[in-house]
Amino acid sequence: MAKEDYYELLGVQKNVNEEDLKKAYRKKAVQFHPDKNPGNKEAEETFKKVSEAYEALKDPEKRAAYDRYGHAAFQGPGGGARGPAAGGGGFHDPFDIFREVFGQQGRGGGGGGGGGIFDEMFGGGGGGGSGGDRDGSDLRYDLEITLEDAARGLEKEISFRKAMTCERCAGAGAEPGSKRVTCPTCRGAGQIRRSGGIITFTQACPTCGGSGQKIEKPCSVCRGAGRTPQTTKINVRIPAGVETGSRLRSSGNGEAGVAGGSAG
Repeated sequence: MAKEDYYELLGVQKNVNEEDLKKAYRKKAVQFHPDKNPGNKEAEETFKKVSEAYEALKDPEKRAAYDRYGHAAFQGPGGGARGPAAGGGGFHDPFDIFREVFGQQGRGGGGGGGGGIFDEMFGGGGGGGSGGDRDGSDLRYDLEITLEDAARGLEKEISFRKAMTCERCAGAGAEPGSKRVTCPTCRGAGQIRRSGGIITFTQACPTCGGSGQKIEKPCSVCRGAGRTPQTTKINVRIPAGVETGSRLRSSGNGEAGVAGGSAG
């Protein structure tokens, strides 16, 4: 059976730019993610296909090869497909692509499958990561108050969900007593070389995410992410005379940073 066109899978034109390509992938990935379609094998297969398509088209070299040779650019000897949807090894795991695009890769490696979709959005999952620190994301909360409250000011408690430092591992991503070891896949290099059939690609190691190291035993609670989604409450002081559309900033109350990064 002929493979589907990568551009058609993502619903984009061949001249699509990088930003619109990513937007198209995000929409499709969330739509067909296995956690949103439990037990739906067709949706899971589509999720794998759009992940493969996005990885091929977001890389300039792979995209140029695909535009010139089609799917033959990623076939091994004998014409065997090497994309993840066909069970090959020429591309990253589709859940790793999902974590990468949503900016919340796990840090440990070896943690298993893709996890819940909420975890994927907020740092869950056990895929490879860069190993470097990263500041937490800023959050936005829209609050409606009465004209009387706006005139006299008030203090209000708000509740919301955010990624917070994992209590079990204190953000390290490792089980207590565990440590980081040299990645067995890339042997500490952080990169691997893979044949795509006609051309060979150098890419970040999918096991360690390019850090050259992996956690020996990922945390059993956060699965190596160092953060978990939790509900929190804070008190916000709204000054008297505040106008419609005003913005108040509460420093340090955003999402927890990764690997020692500052909170948003």
